[in-house]
Amino acid sequence: MWRVLRAALLGREADWLWGPGRWTLGRNYSSASAKEEAGRRATCGRAELLEVLEARVKQLQADNVSEVTVDRVDVAPLRKSSFQCPVPSPVGKEPAAKVRDGGVSSSGAPSQPSRWVEKLKKEKWIKHKKQVKLEQKFSMAASRPGAERTSPPVLEPGKAAGAKESQDRAKAGPPKGGTNPKVSGKSKTFRESPRAAVAPAQGSPEPGSPASPCAAQRDEYTRREELPKVGELEGPMVQWEPRLRLEDKEGNKYGSIQLIIMSYLESCLFLCQPERAQQCLMFYHRSHARRKLLGIKMYDIIMHGWAKKGSLKQIGRLFFMLEEAGLKPNLSCYAAALECMGRVQAPTTVIKRCVQQLQEDGFTVDELFKDAIYEEDEREMVLKALKIIKLNFQPLSRPHSEICTSPLLRDFYSKEKPVSYPKLDFSVCELRERFRQQLELEASNTVTISSVESAKPMTEQAVKARELLTALRSEWRKSLLHNLRESKIHMANRKSSQMSLYPYLCLLEDEEYVDIMLQSLSSLPPQGESLLVLAKELGTKIYNKYAVRKKSRSRLVEKIQKIYDEYVQLLAKDAQLDSYLPREYWEKLEASSGSSLLSKDCTWPHILMVQLGTHMVELLVQVIKVQSNILNPSLEVKLIPVLYHVYSFRSSRQIGFIKPHPILTQILSSAAETTLTFDSFVMPMLCPPVPWTSPHFGAYILLPTKLMRCVEGAIQHQLLLEECPRSNLHSVLDALNQLGNCPWKINQPVLDIIISIFNAKGSEKLDVPPPLSEAPKPSVALHTGPGTPWSKSSLRRELTQCRKKTAEMYSLRMDALYKLSIANHMRDKVFWFPHNMDFRGRTYPCPPYFNHLGSDLTRAILLFAEGKPLGARGLDWLKIHLINLTGLKKKNSLRERLAYANEIMEEILDSADNPLTGRKWWMDTDEPWQALACCMEIAKALRSPDPTAYISHFPIHQDGSCNGLQHYAALGRDVIGATSVNLMPCDSPQDVYSGVAQQVEEFRKQDAQEGMKVAQVLDGFISRKLVKQTVMTVVYGVTRYGGRLQIEKRLQEIDSFPQEYVWEASRYLVQQVFSSLKEMFSGTREIQIWLTASARLIAKSGNTVEWVTPLGLPIVQPYHRAKSTVLNSTMQTLSLNMRFDANQKPDTVKQKNAFPPNFIHSLDSTHMMLTALHCHRRGLTFVSVHDCYWTHALTVDVMNQVCREQFVELHSQPILQDLSRFMLQKYCTDSLAEWRDKKSLKHKKLVELLSKVPETGDFDLQKVKESTYFFS
Repeated sequence: MWRVLRAALLGREADWLWGPGRWTLGRNYSSASAKEEAGRRATCGRAELLEVLEARVKQLQADNVSEVTVDRVDVAPLRKSSFQCPVPSPVGKEPAAKVRDGGVSSSGAPSQPSRWVEKLKKEKWIKHKKQVKLEQKFSMAASRPGAERTSPPVLEPGKAAGAKESQDRAKAGPPKGGTNPKVSGKSKTFRESPRAAVAPAQGSPEPGSPASPCAAQRDEYTRREELPKVGELEGPMVQWEPRLRLEDKEGNKYGSIQLIIMSYLESCLFLCQPERAQQCLMFYHRSHARRKLLGIKMYDIIMHGWAKKGSLKQIGRLFFMLEEAGLKPNLSCYAAALECMGRVQAPTTVIKRCVQQLQEDGFTVDELFKDAIYEEDEREMVLKALKIIKLNFQPLSRPHSEICTSPLLRDFYSKEKPVSYPKLDFSVCELRERFRQQLELEASNTVTISSVESAKPMTEQAVKARELLTALRSEWRKSLLHNLRESKIHMANRKSSQMSLYPYLCLLEDEEYVDIMLQSLSSLPPQGESLLVLAKELGTKIYNKYAVRKKSRSRLVEKIQKIYDEYVQLLAKDAQLDSYLPREYWEKLEASSGSSLLSKDCTWPHILMVQLGTHMVELLVQVIKVQSNILNPSLEVKLIPVLYHVYSFRSSRQIGFIKPHPILTQILSSAAETTLTFDSFVMPMLCPPVPWTSPHFGAYILLPTKLMRCVEGAIQHQLLLEECPRSNLHSVLDALNQLGNCPWKINQPVLDIIISIFNAKGSEKLDVPPPLSEAPKPSVALHTGPGTPWSKSSLRRELTQCRKKTAEMYSLRMDALYKLSIANHMRDKVFWFPHNMDFRGRTYPCPPYFNHLGSDLTRAILLFAEGKPLGARGLDWLKIHLINLTGLKKKNSLRERLAYANEIMEEILDSADNPLTGRKWWMDTDEPWQALACCMEIAKALRSPDPTAYISHFPIHQDGSCNGLQHYAALGRDVIGATSVNLMPCDSPQDVYSGVAQQVEEFRKQDAQEGMKVAQVLDGFISRKLVKQTVMTVVYGVTRYGGRLQIEKRLQEIDSFPQEYVWEASRYLVQQVFSSLKEMFSGTREIQIWLTASARLIAKSGNTVEWVTPLGLPIVQPYHRAKSTVLNSTMQTLSLNMRFDANQKPDTVKQKNAFPPNFIHSLDSTHMMLTALHCHRRGLTFVSVHDCYWTHALTVDVMNQVCREQFVELHSQPILQDLSRFMLQKYCTDSLAEWRDKKSLKHKKLVELLSKVPETGDFDLQKVKESTYFFS
């Protein structure tokens, strides 16, 4: 069928031969030289001779010698044998029958099978079984770096044409005759060996026939499809191999090596160098062992590169290579071919054949415009090609997305009733202008702001230091540019077939790399930074800049801007449209525009960014130098490095550090620069974020952002999201959009007070870090002469403590400096925090430094940009909120808290009016800065003409009462537990921590009466504070060991407690705390034990624990055994410990310990998202800090109602039963039959455990709706 494309795709260099497959290559395109090919054939000949001799020996040992036909490396059995494999002959020629001594001609009567034939069959069948098992055992090894070196030869056909390999290929053939259905069909493919790619010799088997070497050289995908067939031949046990964890639906693998290859190919194509990319691909393709590392996505990447150049010939070759690799073209491959045809205006017949082939592979033309991802003008070129064969062709409009089917939100997404969503207090023009400002900010990639540190007086020394620093930076810039270009020239001269850092050093302008290096030099702390951390930081900066540049160069930015200009109609106050959720309206606009906004970006793996960053660090260390006498002319003149590579021990590990020379530190200190430079993503957004519409698109305009943040090296979460039905993610995406669309502003009076204290040497009491000038200094005794009582060990110990304290102070000071400087920069602006989530579904703002999840200091300077009147109860909620922040009346009712606030109103007003000079009541509270901000808000409201009409921007918090235990109590319907955590209505709040402390005291009294010494010592020391942290963290998986350490720390803080009993007392108390919780929360402990035991058995079966939240969000725990990857550099060998590589076995201990807390976290995130969506529907401003919900004082009562309703709705679902069904289906079905048969007892135990859902109690969930202190 593809014969018509021959002239267009390959010219006269090759012929398309129509055969049993889709196409067969009539010419070998291997890049091996003729000399190498001749050597390989000679080696194969020797291998064949050995096979013949081996078969002959077996003949002579048998009683009755029968016919043996040898063709190349395969032994063909008798024609009437049950293992008959007829050898196809070339057209028009019939091979002469080969007759051995004592045999019968093939044209005569067939011989009966003899004992030697049966022995040979049995031996071959046993070897075949062994090979299948080896393939299953080592299939994952081929996808990891080093597989070529470590994999058995039987799994690497084509690596070397030696005798041993030839024998293995011969023995790998299937035991029965007939054609393999995976290979023979038109739409099936196979993998050819280098020899099979050449036109077969006369008498040799056809490629793909069962007796040919090709039959033993299919890719892993084909083998996995064949395994069930093999199992049927073996007997009742079905052989099955689960799909690799880092593999998508098309079979593309995403291990580190695959990600590195894809990143390299994409970088080459970004530089318009498809030739270099194809040479790299050929390096892997021409070796059968290395070819296993390739996936269809890599071939597709290069196809699109050639399509832009209009090279149909190269695309045709890549299609042949796909066939040779046993891979089936995907939709994107055909899109690349059609794009190329559109560019070169290919003949009609060629385009028609391409479309026909596309349809035979199970795709439709409309899918090209529905599912394929296009950049720049690719879509237009595909459409142009299709209009050549059908003039009036128009792609179907993209259908509206599916409706979320979660039972929790079926009514929410129902369009039966008209809905109206709240607007922002901005006009359409204002929002469009804000978008352009944000686009400009992201395009610049960095932003420089003023520091809040008070500028030192501009002394003559400071002026000279700044001039000197400017001159040095200019000199360093020239040196770095020169050496960077030299290193690129050196790399460019290497073999282009082998990957190097060269393309990554060409993605940006040379000056941009130097700017990144000099920026990191300026921010290097005086004590230095770990080489690994510094390298990762530099590599990440380069990747982010490249990603922004790639999007900017394409037409994607124009498309986003066009859609955003229309999207603001939904948000602006002067537009009427208000019946869509942000995601829904963006999808509607995107569909009407006829283009997808997704990009083809490949995330760079951690190892690549470290390697690239290490190269940058090496340049910095080697190139940047300074005169040794630059600050002291009396010293000897010589050039010395500015940065030093030193080693330091952290615990028992030796860590490489990059440390600045004291000269640089002194110059920077003297210059006292008053600016800070940040990456763009550090800053809040200046416009509402782009709504999340898929796992690949949302939040920032240009900057790459992950929907689900994860630890380094873990990409299984992203693959899981991509496989998840789009409708399952709608509620999660909508909740993130709602949180991100909340506008904020700065509380300027509070910010100014904090900055004044920050510049006045800070305050430890108020959590304002002091400057380094306040760092502890070694005592005077250290500087005395001999005869001092101080020993060397004492001196060393004190110096170490001083250095440690100084490093801690520097870290805290810089963190506060960043937060306050960003806040000061945004003081007159309105801004937004885009959100994403972790792998459990918990939401987080994307800007890392300054956000509402921060400390008391950060929260105090944030206000809602939108104000609402206090209303009838708003002022009361402000007062109650203030008392909550003090931590003084936790056991009192809301009415009592309100009364207390009125009693101390004089203190509140004094704190508001004279925060630093008055009685300073606010400083003695639990959250002093938020308390001060609340005092100021109450004062303004009271002094307004009408407090009910006062417009308040202040956020009021409602916090869950030990929220993890609340979810456990609801799951188990535990009456006692529910009462302890305020799920039951009560007149005053129940304090679970005090309850546990009372229970522990009862146990202590009993033991003391029985004469236990430690129980007697603890008399009078049991308190709420002592047990609070342990009780709080038990629900999140703390062990007895961890709990003992927590209690030990609390005991050490009590001056009157005898310190010699600390260890024994902490060990005793943690046992009593766990016993008390077991007694008070019996249902909770049963559920926790069930979850832990289930995770343990699942992990022992070789699987990671997965589940789906009630909203449909798929979750997988990324805990695997550690894998160490070594990176060599000129400075040191870096060892990267990867604990989240899904190709490694699960870490059983972490899987089982983390499952209960992670499962509960996924439930509390579900509850928060449900509350967020329903609050948005009812017009509320809503944000959250996990289980702490924020809204205006006016709408606290409405939010409390929604919060309780959604908690009841959530736990009315059969959560544990659904979890049991999911895990039984995933881990205990026939798909794990092999493990089940080998370890039937463990399998049976797992089935029984997962089936036995813990029983529940009699608690009535509807009572939660009446509980005042559920969230308060």
